[in-house]
Amino acid sequence: MANPLMTARRRPRSGGRLLLALVAVALVAAVVWMALTIGNPVPPNIVVMATGPEGSGYQEFGLRYQEILRRAGVELRLRPTAGGVENLALLSDPASGVTVAFVESGVATREESPALVSLGAVAVEPLWGFFRGRPEGAFAGTLVGKRISIEPKGSGTALLARRLIELNRVADTSVELLGLTPEQSADALMRGEIDAAFMLTSWHSPAVRKLLAADGIVLGGYPRADAYVALFPSLSKVILPTGVADLAKNIPPVDVQLLAAESNLLVHRDLHPALQYLLLEAASEIHGGPDVFHPSGRFPAPGTINLPLSDQARTYYKSGRPFTYRYLPFWMAGLAEKLLILLIPLFAVVFPLASILPRLFAVVTERRIFGLYRELKLVERELELPGADAEVIRLEAELEELDHRANHLWVPLSYAQRLFILKSHILLARERVEKRRVAAVRPAP
Repeated sequence: MANPLMTARRRPRSGGRLLLALVAVALVAAVVWMALTIGNPVPPNIVVMATGPEGSGYQEFGLRYQEILRRAGVELRLRPTAGGVENLALLSDPASGVTVAFVESGVATREESPALVSLGAVAVEPLWGFFRGRPEGAFAGTLVGKRISIEPKGSGTALLARRLIELNRVADTSVELLGLTPEQSADALMRGEIDAAFMLTSWHSPAVRKLLAADGIVLGGYPRADAYVALFPSLSKVILPTGVADLAKNIPPVDVQLLAAESNLLVHRDLHPALQYLLLEAASEIHGGPDVFHPSGRFPAPGTINLPLSDQARTYYKSGRPFTYRYLPFWMAGLAEKLLILLIPLFAVVFPLASILPRLFAVVTERRIFGLYRELKLVERELELPGADAEVIRLEAELEELDHRANHLWVPLSYAQRLFILKSHILLARERVEKRRVAAVRPAP
């Protein structure tokens, strides 16, 4: 016949498993609650993007981003601006509502914009200089006495054009600088109302394409482009090939050397990761193809702007979208990623506890039972000592208190037999004490 104590010892520790299950459920519930309530678990469905003036490449890009985000259920609201400088100011102002913006390299700095991060460069923006008639002489001689549009204050064009004018020591009084938008500049230049127009925008700008094809309008180049790049490292040199605007009319008639900046997509540091990945996917679709100034696959890219890449952009350029964003809707993917980040370390702790907690629970339960056994043993030893009859009332009270504690001691079912045996031993000890007490008060014959 099997020993009942050994049988009890071999039974599953159901109490330990129940405790472990309760602890695991509580931890998982806590993690899910944190994921659902802390931070920004669900991405917003409305995003505001600062673009640029009418007729600019930024305006055209913004419309394409708007269409792609609409497919994902996100409303992208476009805010027309003067250009990159104003875009940066709006993005840095929490009250503006703008969370995404196009900004040229050389405009933003890490020190002045600590709350902003970059999703990378998305396009090349040449500094186009269009003139009525062919420009003559050096840069300074070309501008003197002219009415020139450099776009409104707040644009990257106005910032860069003024820097170049100052570098060439052209006095402000010798030129008339106007703040027209690219579309206004193109119309004014074609009507003869101004002599030149500068615009820092992409090849896809409607104003650029209009002026390249216009009769009597000539695109000026920068023969000393290497010197400007050396002085302004945020710029680069690009070549507009002969005939690329119109092969039949051979426009431009020669290769034109231009200065260019990179256009960057900037966001708030705390913009929801799901939206950042969505914008990066849109950037790949919009800017990933070939262009006049770069081959296919050149953009989006980390870029050269003096701001850190966001964590999501860094991950995207290294290995693409994370697993959850490839197979789940973008609003659900962000929550799933957050849960995984929290649950994986949690499971790394829970699984080792799966083997430790039952043993720990068994040790604690056994110590509670053995503690009562230890007290019972002390009472039994006192019963064997000489003069125990004088202490029988006290010993009887101690056994009664011990019996009360044993009756109210909760143990899992697998330890019920051990507790029953303890209670039986306490009962036997109480019977011995009762006999000693009765014998002590019985009169002698």
